[in-house]
Amino acid sequence: MRHLPKFTDPNLIFGYDTVGDAGVYKITDEIAIVQTVDILTPIADDAFTFGEIAAANSLSDIYVMGAKPITALNIVGFPAKLDLKYLEQIVQGGSSKVLEAKAVILGGHTIKDEDPKYGLAVTGIVHPDKLITNDRAKSGDAVILTKPIGTGIISTALKAGKASNNAEEKINDSMKQLNNIGAECRVRMLPDLDCWAMGFKWLRQAM
Repeated sequence: MRHLPKFTDPNLIFGYDTVGDAGVYKITDEIAIVQTVDILTPIADDAFTFGEIAAANSLSDIYVMGAKPITALNIVGFPAKLDLKYLEQIVQGGSSKVLEAKAVILGGHTIKDEDPKYGLAVTGIVHPDKLITNDRAKSGDAVILTKPIGTGIISTALKAGKASNNAEEKINDSMKQLNNIGAECRVRMLPDLDCWAMGFKWLRQAM
């Protein structure tokens, strides 16, 4: 990355030269756009579920910055040898999560690829003063887990045929869950009962 050009636009809040979860560009004193792109190879056997997980994963980079997703673009790599019904199911799964996030899909791009791949390029908005960035973390800060940890371990076990169907169902449910409630609670920092109830539920699952 050090060999890439540096951009000095005064409205550039977070660029690729930072270790942020998404890029941030100020439009006005009250609005900044937050942009990210992410793509996954299949992490679930079911095509619709894979689409849900990939979309939730892409949207999470917007939520973690304290922003609200507004638009998304599909990014697809798909083998010519596979039945197009699987592509349809993948995109349907992704669309369901974008709808849940109250955002819209504007379009996208598809290429032929040896392995299926799916993800989203997502744009969100946030007030510049309410932006959440990981460079502000300091020693002694509390860490709140919004989902149970260990999905990577179970995913690896599934590939080796050493995980139960129950474990697979649990990690799929976790990975396709949006982080919208956690993001809203963090931004508001108010004793909202719905937020606290969901927070305790997440903590119980993680323990």
